[in-house]
Amino acid sequence: MRILGIESSCDETAAAVVVDGQHIASNVIASQIHIHAEHGGVFPELASRAHVEAIDHVVQEALRQAQVEVEALDAIAVTRGPGLIGSLMVGLNYAKGLALMTGKPLIGVNHLEGHVYSLWLVQPFRPVTFPIVVLIVSGGHTELLLMREHGQYERLGGTLDDAAGEAFDKVGRLLELPFPGGPHIEQAAQLGNPRAFAFPRAKRDDGFDFSFSGIKTAVMRQVSVSPSAAARLARDNQQPAKLRSDVSVRDVAASFQAAVVDTLVEKTVRAAKQFQATEIAVVGGVSANQLLRQRLRAESELPVRYPPLNLCTDNAAMIAAAAYQRFRAGQRDSLALEALAQWPLA
Repeated sequence: MRILGIESSCDETAAAVVVDGQHIASNVIASQIHIHAEHGGVFPELASRAHVEAIDHVVQEALRQAQVEVEALDAIAVTRGPGLIGSLMVGLNYAKGLALMTGKPLIGVNHLEGHVYSLWLVQPFRPVTFPIVVLIVSGGHTELLLMREHGQYERLGGTLDDAAGEAFDKVGRLLELPFPGGPHIEQAAQLGNPRAFAFPRAKRDDGFDFSFSGIKTAVMRQVSVSPSAAARLARDNQQPAKLRSDVSVRDVAASFQAAVVDTLVEKTVRAAKQFQATEIAVVGGVSANQLLRQRLRAESELPVRYPPLNLCTDNAAMIAAAAYQRFRAGQRDSLALEALAQWPLA
């Protein structure tokens, strides 16, 4: 079964063809990082415009690389949400057009479920025995789920404010590192002291919710120039500074990363034990973080799954893989399908 996946929920325009839900025939991504870098984050209007400009080329290239005509596809899958509403509509409307033109089934996919099914694209694939605990750490989402079966999720906890990925980006801006913050903080942290600063580990209780706004504020107070110093610089006609000159970016990055990883690992391992999971799965952009991977392997008695690095960030292969399971379960969506900026997975 060959499914075309289309992903445009945020700042990646992507298309892929996946065979039988596990084998990638093509996976094409047009990144917008260079567009949004100067803003320090994703600018929604620019993202939508870039999707419009890129989507036809990306889809046609995915079909070309897979050596398949659109008429030979079994279904067309597309991210319905959650995400930026303008960006979602670009991909959704394009998919609707293809479905209308070819008569192929249309399958709307939850972006977060797509991240979960990035694990099914790992080759060789090791069969999954449910239930498993899934930690989704993707952009604006930090979710801890119990996956009981294909398509069956119980939400154990999630972010109460900033998600882990958002905290990495915001702290990256505080440290004057390039966008996106995650990989640049990880790089700086490799040469830093993770014990240099005692940043808070919020919400260490019996629940499974996360909070990262407090650590972001703690970093800001540690590294920012005081208002009085900023005023003095302005009086002296010097360039206003935001970052204190005596701050070690490497130490701050390492201490911040350690605090975030501590929280993610502690709650995930505890959830897996409490709900008698067979294993732990970690997906999404932050799952590429090597410290997170190392700590979970070290502290969990259960096997831990991760997607390969090239499937951690947004891509369309994961959307097609998730759609395969939905298609087998009988899902077929109408052309009246609407984009959903907010769409909880569980």
